[in-house]
Amino acid sequence: MSRGFLITFEGIDGSGKTTQSTRLAEALTALGQTCVKTREPGGSTGAELIRKLLVEGDTERWSAQTEILLFTAARRDHLEKTIIPSLEQGHHVISDRFVDSTRVYQGVARASLRSMVDALHDLAIQTEADLTFVIDMDPERALSRGLARNCGEDRFEDFGLEFQKSLRAGFLELAGEYHKRCHVIDGMREIDLIAAEILRITQEVLNERR
Repeated sequence: MSRGFLITFEGIDGSGKTTQSTRLAEALTALGQTCVKTREPGGSTGAELIRKLLVEGDTERWSAQTEILLFTAARRDHLEKTIIPSLEQGHHVISDRFVDSTRVYQGVARASLRSMVDALHDLAIQTEADLTFVIDMDPERALSRGLARNCGEDRFEDFGLEFQKSLRAGFLELAGEYHKRCHVIDGMREIDLIAAEILRITQEVLNERR
């Protein structure tokens, strides 16, 4: 049995990652592929418990250093309980966020802690996505969309517009750094157009690596 692919979606809050990752999972399933749709922080029982600590509450609830440790702990549980078993069974794992978010949020935009993020990743995670989509969107529009959800998980949106602008710059820089696996997608277009482009790229990559 061939190993599945780890496909991740990244971008600022409210950029449409969740919608597009769901659309891709549905499209691949319709084409006969077996997919596991998941998210970070979360995706396993233990990681979902940690998620509540990270995305709810006051902006000053945790320092950037503590956030990195919590995200890494959640990611490790997610990896052990969901990602690795699914990939080994030949399923494609489609995750709404993965380590790139920590590289940008805590490594660049929140604090200059990229070396700490990378060191913990090398020690505890040791896994990179096979394919990553960075959904690029105007920060002001994305922020208003994210806050409009009013879901109670808006701790990072509460950091404000300048933080979202820093995130966008960080994700675009990261996409250049990991250009072989990262594809920047214009998220300002209609949902169907975005989904079609993502599916086309995914199919091309899957066909190349068979």
